[in-house]
Amino acid sequence: MDLETDNLAYTAVRGVLPAFRRRLTAQQAIDLAQVLPSVLRALFVADWQIEPPVLPGIRADWTTEAMALRPHHNLTPPICVAATAYALRKSVLRADQERALATLPPIAADFWSTPGLDPATLGPGIV
Repeated sequence: MDLETDNLAYTAVRGVLPAFRRRLTAQQAIDLAQVLPSVLRALFVADWQIEPPVLPGIRADWTTEAMALRPHHNLTPPICVAATAYALRKSVLRADQERALATLPPIAADFWSTPGLDPATLGPGIV
């Protein structure tokens, strides 16, 4: 996202993850959480109030929700959903992520898509 600080990136990701979670049933959210790295999993379930899923919406809706977190000091850029999708795909084994996304509603494929990127370049590397 090319943000100046880790706090800005944290706020962006902290807004994007619940925007997606709100569109899932509790079971679907738990199923996805199983494949997330520990920090992303914690952010994904933080402050969760279990409610019925909201309508899927479109990327503009998801972005607006992410940018609404802490509105008085949120500098989240409009590319936050795409950038978080890229980071997620770089952090989770491709097979695990695809298996989890296949069990979710069609919105999952759109929400976590990374158009224009070669799938072979995605996935965690050896650190």
